[in-house]
Amino acid sequence: MSTRSIAIVGAGLSGLVCARILQRNGIPVTVYEADITPDSRQQGGSLDIHEDTGQVALEQAGLYEEFRARTHVGGEDIRLLDKTGRVHVDRREPAGGGGRPEIDRTELRQLLVESLRPGTIVWGRKVVAARPGEAGHALEFADGSVVHADLVVGADGAWSKIRSLLTPVKPAYTGITIVELRLTDAMAKHPEALALTGRGSFFMLSDNRYIGGHGGNTIAVGCGLRVPENWVADSGIDWRDPESVRAGLLREYPGWAPALTGLIRECDDDAIRPRPIHALPTGLTWERVPGVTLVGDAAHLMSPFAGEGANIALIDGADLAREILDGSDVETAITRYEKTMFPRGAKSAAASQKGLDMMFVDGRPIKMIMFFKSMSAVSALTKPFERLFAGKNKEK
Repeated sequence: MSTRSIAIVGAGLSGLVCARILQRNGIPVTVYEADITPDSRQQGGSLDIHEDTGQVALEQAGLYEEFRARTHVGGEDIRLLDKTGRVHVDRREPAGGGGRPEIDRTELRQLLVESLRPGTIVWGRKVVAARPGEAGHALEFADGSVVHADLVVGADGAWSKIRSLLTPVKPAYTGITIVELRLTDAMAKHPEALALTGRGSFFMLSDNRYIGGHGGNTIAVGCGLRVPENWVADSGIDWRDPESVRAGLLREYPGWAPALTGLIRECDDDAIRPRPIHALPTGLTWERVPGVTLVGDAAHLMSPFAGEGANIALIDGADLAREILDGSDVETAITRYEKTMFPRGAKSAAASQKGLDMMFVDGRPIKMIMFFKSMSAVSALTKPFERLFAGKNKEK
């Protein structure tokens, strides 16, 4: 591949795995990241890494064994409750795992960061504009500096600046806002909460409301609400005051069992973040533009309600790197990558929308309950969402 310089914008999962595979195969690459340091901001909760996408990418990156060493025992448990606290599903991870091991997103990102040579990631370089140059594209940064690259890979998430080189389409609000919470040191400080959530994924669903996430010694919680797009600003909650947040959220869950809303009352003060959920149109494509492409959320931002986003991001990055490495010219490599990426992203985005529609319903989540009850313990653990949505299919 004759490309002289490759710039990846964004040090998320997709950009990092792409850089890792290229670099270990002798292709120079630079990653530009707006964050000042790897731990500048919270990276999110636990991820289940799928056999046919995320795990494949990590194998190609030569990081599979290190990844497995950092996964959680019991992370594949699944528990489903309604607002009364009644447990409808309580599936336990089978011996040896169910094929979708869980890892903390921060741990996975750090593994990828550490796998790159020092200096590969240029921290604190926020791209504010991208434009065609005499050769390739020019990237303009917040500090006024400009760099040129023959190939630009947009791995810069939901509000990608690189996407504007390919399409004017922007993400739209899905109707759901999630408030992210955490309960740390749960074994010692929150044993009752941990007993409620278990060590795996938990879903508490009723009345267009959701409390869910992943258990463990750090319980990652998302409080999901079907609310207007401007709810965060209009809710009357002072988002700088944890007590105001707790009181405001509790008002949104009338009639919910105190044991469930206890996850809100007991949450840490320093890990509260409201996040309106946006998505790109399902099946978004664009005409080929020489020297630029997108991976992960920049290409096909979707809601998190099918557990697909991180896995699709990882396989996007790996597939693009593989096409670049096969010896073709860069335009052939990008064309082949996008031919695979477009339909795969569309399928996952449709699944995510279907998941949203089934989880946020009036009354009890009857369809979700019946679905999980109809499945064997093993199948419910290994591929719950693929079967649920079959045939139907980060931040500013």
